[in-house]
Amino acid sequence: MTNNAPRRAVLAAALAAAAATATATTASAPASAADRAAAPNAAPGAAGSAAAADDAPVDYHAWTSYPDWLFGEHRGTVPVPGQRPGLRIARATGTLDYTDPHTGITATWESASWTSPEHTLPQPATELVSSWNAHAPAGTWLQVELLGTYTDGTATPAYVMGRWTAGDGTQDIRRTSVDGQSDGVSSIWTDTFAIDDATAGRLLASYRLRLTLFRQPGSTLTPTVWRLGAMASHIPDRFTVPTSAPSLAAAVELPVPRYSQDIHKGQYPQYDNGGEAWCSPTSSTMVIEYWGRGPSAADMAWVDPSYADPQVDQGARYTYDYQYEGCGNWPFNAAYAATYPDLQGVITRLHSLNDVERLIKAGIPVITSQSFLASELDGAGYSTSGHLMCLIGFTAAGDVVANDPASPTDDAVHHVYSRAQFETIWLRTKRINASGKVSSGTGGVCYLYFPAKPSPAQRRALASVGVTA
Repeated sequence: MTNNAPRRAVLAAALAAAAATATATTASAPASAADRAAAPNAAPGAAGSAAAADDAPVDYHAWTSYPDWLFGEHRGTVPVPGQRPGLRIARATGTLDYTDPHTGITATWESASWTSPEHTLPQPATELVSSWNAHAPAGTWLQVELLGTYTDGTATPAYVMGRWTAGDGTQDIRRTSVDGQSDGVSSIWTDTFAIDDATAGRLLASYRLRLTLFRQPGSTLTPTVWRLGAMASHIPDRFTVPTSAPSLAAAVELPVPRYSQDIHKGQYPQYDNGGEAWCSPTSSTMVIEYWGRGPSAADMAWVDPSYADPQVDQGARYTYDYQYEGCGNWPFNAAYAATYPDLQGVITRLHSLNDVERLIKAGIPVITSQSFLASELDGAGYSTSGHLMCLIGFTAAGDVVANDPASPTDDAVHHVYSRAQFETIWLRTKRINASGKVSSGTGGVCYLYFPAKPSPAQRRALASVGVTA
């Protein structure tokens, strides 16, 4: 097993709701949910290669450009031009007395906000995951809210999708998801908006994202946000997907560093019980370093010098979600990657391994989320209720080359997995677990990290999967 975190017991309710789909199959939550890769999904994401787009819609939309930031509703915020346009506080327009639920400290923060224009979905969605890229110096933080409209014209609550800061010092709040958000039609499961019952009639038709920036009163500091977006999807339940035909003319493999999560077992148990649950930050670390970025020696001075690969410990600490009690919050991982110079991070869903092939051909590794039994993925040697790994290439026959952090050593991280087996465990939305019950699958969820200024080939590859760089 890659991990055994019991903190996802709350997902039982979400997965039970997921069962009320068109298949009328009763779903049950995994006994333990793993490093957030386990799907909290009512109707998970992307389609298999043979499915038409209308059968499995995935819509990623983001605000990133200077013109993007000019529109919407500004309350004390201002667009910032330049090589990397963004949004920052110009003047405070409100205050908040916030009691941090994880420290018990109450502090007053001044704030400004921006609400995006409404984005109408091409097709109604059952699920949405937001993500953002920002600089948040000590003493600042940000909150992202979803303001949705259902297909009957009624509104969702103002759902908090995350309260995030880059650090965890004495001036900072603790980055956190917010539990207990629901209106009887939809709910928030850590970082994911989900329709409770996709057969009941109401789906998500459109949304706005509200971004609130906070700082200490009287400070001139401000968060600067470069990217704010969301992936919305509506995918029918399925246990299998067709295997896509390989599309590359030859084998390809990107030189992504190899890091094992297993060698960190027992380290810093305050961050999700230590390394055996660190598949998400370990995968993130691999791709961050692939792009030539990473923490400095000074950043990592807190790590015990006897520990190998301290950058993995760094990633675990700074992706940790204090409510979820884990390092696998999807948007927090993307936001962490974007704290390094000139990197962007996006959470989306892909439709098939052909999408991955286009990205890897352009030099972009793909971090994927999946769950499986050992018998379903030859060569893995473990079962998992949720796990992330990094896809770095393909063999000449089209099989998947992966850096799988659930390995005993760094050298052992390199794996080749069957294309058909991998495509199924990654893209399916339903599976039979070790107890013989139905559990959820993540439906093609992935992390994409790429430069702030991608090459033309990288831009084309990203655009082909719906991501504007």
